Amino acid sequence: MKNANLYALFESRFPQDKSACAIETHDGLYYTWRDIERATAKMANLLTSLDLPKDARIAVQVEKSPEALILYLATLQAGYVYLPLNTAYRAAEIEYFIDDAEPSVVVCAPGNFGWVSKIAFQAGTKHVFTLGEARQGSLLERANHFPDIFETVRKEPDDMAAILYTSGTTGRSKGAMLSHDNLSSNALVLHDYWRWQEGDVLLHALPLFHVHGLFVASHGALLNGSKMIFLPKFDAAEVMHHLKRSTVFMGVPTYYVRLLAESGFNRDTCANMRLFISGSAPLLTETFREFERRTGHTILERYGMSETTMQASNPYDGERVGGTVGLPLPGVNIRVVRNTPSDEFAPCTVNEIGDIQVKGPNVFHGYWRMPEKTAEEFTRDGFFKTGDVGKFDAKGYLSIVGRSKDLIISGGYNVYPKEIETFIDEIVGVNESAVVGVPHPDFGEAVTAVVVLQPGATLQEKDVIAYLKSKIANFKVPKHVHFVDELPRNAMGKVQKNVLREQFKDG
Repeated sequence: MKNANLYALFESRFPQDKSACAIETHDGLYYTWRDIERATAKMANLLTSLDLPKDARIAVQVEKSPEALILYLATLQAGYVYLPLNTAYRAAEIEYFIDDAEPSVVVCAPGNFGWVSKIAFQAGTKHVFTLGEARQGSLLERANHFPDIFETVRKEPDDMAAILYTSGTTGRSKGAMLSHDNLSSNALVLHDYWRWQEGDVLLHALPLFHVHGLFVASHGALLNGSKMIFLPKFDAAEVMHHLKRSTVFMGVPTYYVRLLAESGFNRDTCANMRLFISGSAPLLTETFREFERRTGHTILERYGMSETTMQASNPYDGERVGGTVGLPLPGVNIRVVRNTPSDEFAPCTVNEIGDIQVKGPNVFHGYWRMPEKTAEEFTRDGFFKTGDVGKFDAKGYLSIVGRSKDLIISGGYNVYPKEIETFIDEIVGVNESAVVGVPHPDFGEAVTAVVVLQPGATLQEKDVIAYLKSKIANFKVPKHVHFVDELPRNAMGKVQKNVLREQFKDG
């Protein structure tokens, strides 16, 4: 029987010429495909030597680097489960993830070893390594002593390959379990749908802890045997410099806004490019149109999430419609439904707004150690309730209208209000708070806090922001804090966040 291990699929697609460049870094280093294979084998041998349990979780919070991608590949090759963590997460967040996932191995940045290792060892993790963005750390030092040949562990299609933590409006993060088949089937569909070609070069400016950068971008290049130009982070000037040698670029809407802000960004800059892809947050129609006017390229917008990877996309060959996420991908069934009094689901008509549900080989297997939550999020006929609200037009193009939950998407990152509200409510002098997203020309949505103070309290915006910066990742910290006498509520006492969004939409 064929080995369903995702790494085996990638390796079968590596180019015959293993001396060709697989990754070129921003500072001029070249990694050949042979380098990738050997380094992956060394790390896989190291992980195997630790005598880890079957399906051990490998939790990773490191800065972007080729070695970080190689660690992901080694985890797959050795048959373990990869758990990427946002580099902005602080101690309270990391403590929750480690306690919940119980990883056997934690890999962190060298500068964070002190506090991360303390959390990990207290939680029962036996192995903590470091990996730095400048090719340093204990992981590489240990792996260097192991052989550079490794036989890829055999996996079944439904075996777990990765856990990606996402959150809900309750504030408790959930680990979405993705199988080897979830990831491989989606990668193969996107390879054909986006017409990956021989000679394609991917300009990779996305982070590696996110579906977009790790599964969509990296998988696409690996599956096509394409060179990646690796940038540690997005920088408009750096991207413009490398676009002339690239053919494919993937980014969040913020990237495109910032490129358009560069006076030298034009058709000449993009003359060698074949495809620009946008996702992770809504792309404003004006950005879509201005990009086409300035460059002659039409951005391809797609739709995905942690639980489903990619599920819809504007077509490569057909019409790309601004303000939509395109058509359901081949093999993926998407429906928009409305609730009926009998709690059944009825399909919406054309342009009727309803709840988006999806079914297909890309859809995850459930939430880690949350069987009740998993059952709650699937319909009786096996569709996953995305929590997004949208509509289909007459041509079958899907538009996302918003979230049925209070998710905020800022700069491509998911921000969940309840988590931030919990921290604000801890501040001495705060009576209650509400967090909403308001339109922002750069980030798509800006996190905004509305706070009710206790009588006599003299807190200011800077005090709330300073406190939050010590507790949570910067992308979650509100851009503005507004103080009000009371929060608007409906007859049932629920805070009317739609009223707050309207009230503070202009900043």
